[in-house]
Amino acid sequence: MTPLEETIHAIRPIDPGPMADARSHHDRLTKPRGSLGVLEDVAVRLAGIAGCCPPPLPVPAALAIFAADHGVHAQGVSPWPQEVTAQMVANFAAGGAVANAFAAEVGASVTVVDVGVAADLPPAPGLIVRKVAYGTADLSIGPAMTREQAVRALTAGVEVARELVAAGNRCLITGDMGIANTTASAALICAFAGHDPASVTGRGTGIDDATYQHKIEIVRRALDANGIPPAGAVQDGPEEALRALAALGGLEHAALAGFVLGAAAARVPVILDGVIAGAAALVAAALAPDAVGYCVAGHRSVEPGHAVALAHLGLRPLVDLELRLGEGSGGLLAHPLVSAAVRVMHDVATFDSAGVADKDS
Repeated sequence: MTPLEETIHAIRPIDPGPMADARSHHDRLTKPRGSLGVLEDVAVRLAGIAGCCPPPLPVPAALAIFAADHGVHAQGVSPWPQEVTAQMVANFAAGGAVANAFAAEVGASVTVVDVGVAADLPPAPGLIVRKVAYGTADLSIGPAMTREQAVRALTAGVEVARELVAAGNRCLITGDMGIANTTASAALICAFAGHDPASVTGRGTGIDDATYQHKIEIVRRALDANGIPPAGAVQDGPEEALRALAALGGLEHAALAGFVLGAAAARVPVILDGVIAGAAALVAAALAPDAVGYCVAGHRSVEPGHAVALAHLGLRPLVDLELRLGEGSGGLLAHPLVSAAVRVMHDVATFDSAGVADKDS
């Protein structure tokens, strides 16, 4: 059995017993029942993930930014030069990006993983090199990756998750970097959620109307070139999911999917960032449906495909601030909310312990 197969085999559904206990405990706390809304659902989910009530606090937290380049960039889908991917990796390592600032604010560590940057990167603090290839092929004319490359990138994500958990982290946060990766994300969301390119393709880092229409056409062309119906969801099991990932995804999408699988196998919550993470989570869910239980949707991106992906996964975003940065920014901003949801379970008194009359008493 390969490491990827072992990881998928280890994933179990989140535990309904502690979830019921958490819901019951919330109902006994000194507040009106249900008054914390979605935060109560988050706490219940984390109890199911940990298999105990109350669940442990999701700290320390670790952000992993997976970086890779995309052959489809040659089709003019982004105004940014491809070299920006490598330059931003250096910026992350130097601590100069928005993700670094947000991570410092919430106390999360930052690890940058090169799974497919189209350049050789110098050693830097916090940089891990797991390069599978120097970027993908152009998905608009054929498969972006070979099956072997997709498996290697998935495995890299699993390994990073495993290493971060072994280091003592109790919450993982997804991050990404890759010029043109919103094009691959739109193609993946079409394939796995069964939507037309026009309904899920967004403007990425900011493109004009003509480029936007061209980008939609490139996504449509990619689906056609790889024999994937433009609005037909992948439903034929893990092997077909792996084929679709290799055909349409980026190396960072594959690694992020592996990262989600690794978190689920370790029974640790993973906070998803934006549309790239949403697309990757669709892949992870197709490979191991129970992995979705370990995911918390950090935010909702302005990219239209992100809302589609979250709806398909059955996840409700915690933050909606019209973000479209990536890097893990939205996931980091959501982490204090996840921590607060669990803190309530530990610190808030019950009606009985506080001597407060319950409305039903």
